[in-house]
Amino acid sequence: MNQVVGPEGAAPQKAHTGSAVITGTRGRRPTIGDVARRAGVSNGAVSLVFGDRPGVGRATAERIRAAAAELGWVPNAGARSLSSMRSYAVGIVLSRPAHLLAADPFFAGFIAGVEHVLARHDYALLLRVVESAEQEDHAYRSLVGGRRVDGFILTDTRWKDPRISLLSQLGVPTVALGPAGRSCPFPVVGPDDRRMTTELVQHLIDLGHTRIAHVSGPLAYIHSRVRRTAWRAALRQAGLQPEAEVEGDFTAASGAAATVRLLRADDPPTAIFYGNDLMAIGGMSALTDNNLAVPGDVSITGYSEINLAAYSSPGLTTVRRDLEVWGQTATRALLEIIDGGQVPNQTHVASELVIRASTGPAPKLSGLFEEQATGAL
Repeated sequence: MNQVVGPEGAAPQKAHTGSAVITGTRGRRPTIGDVARRAGVSNGAVSLVFGDRPGVGRATAERIRAAAAELGWVPNAGARSLSSMRSYAVGIVLSRPAHLLAADPFFAGFIAGVEHVLARHDYALLLRVVESAEQEDHAYRSLVGGRRVDGFILTDTRWKDPRISLLSQLGVPTVALGPAGRSCPFPVVGPDDRRMTTELVQHLIDLGHTRIAHVSGPLAYIHSRVRRTAWRAALRQAGLQPEAEVEGDFTAASGAAATVRLLRADDPPTAIFYGNDLMAIGGMSALTDNNLAVPGDVSITGYSEINLAAYSSPGLTTVRRDLEVWGQTATRALLEIIDGGQVPNQTHVASELVIRASTGPAPKLSGLFEEQATGAL
């Protein structure tokens, strides 16, 4: 059983387990001095480690943290903040309609990664969800003005994004989730959407598809524009025309509605590239409702793999990104900037094309849609 070191000359006490508070000496809570004695260092060294400041070697820092854990000692958050003039919190302000935020699985995985890193550095996440541009502007200004956060992770960068100039004006450390556009002055962390979209479209071209449509996410977002641009470029590179495109909103319902619009065209597509997996799954449902087979009649691809992609029927071809790793990478970059360090202007997180049964060779019969589609269209 662990022992707790008491003051000089006092007999050591046994550490209690369970829900009881472990005390450094009889009748009192452990102090920074108890931690320093247990680790064999000075009080100052303990302060440096728990203040996230340089000056202590890795092995010594690990010994100090282990001693603090054994004693059940945690630094006083208020004193820590005052001594460093930090809040020890980072902010994320989300401005999406509630129904879109609830439907999008991105944030759960991403925030899990953010929290993983913050917990290891004794930081907190301050998350704000707003409903208007005015509320969004106020959220950033109030969080910075009240010294409630030390920096921000900027999500969903937009075309002509007003937040970029605002955060630049406020002078607060910021990391943007990419792609973020050429005008973004902040370090960008994200997958290479241009390359992955090109690979995805090329996969369809290699299967013999010449009529490849695209259902994009909201084009207010840079990542939606980047994927659309890459889709167009890949088709033109192959000598094909990028004609059939519909803007969705990342929900399954919008994917289904966009699919019906595409099928009503005079020359319907034989393959559809959706801006995310939810829209692709909605599209598959619409095709089934109209007696069209996937991939026999129409091949389907998603993007930004969700857990259900492998279990849809058929399994969905998509692009996989590890959202937790993305959250961890962005958070580490932000904390490095807060500490005065330098990070690359662009950091790509790994992504890969996952080919499943929703894509197959292009159908050979040109009149297939007219013969099989029902009057539901």
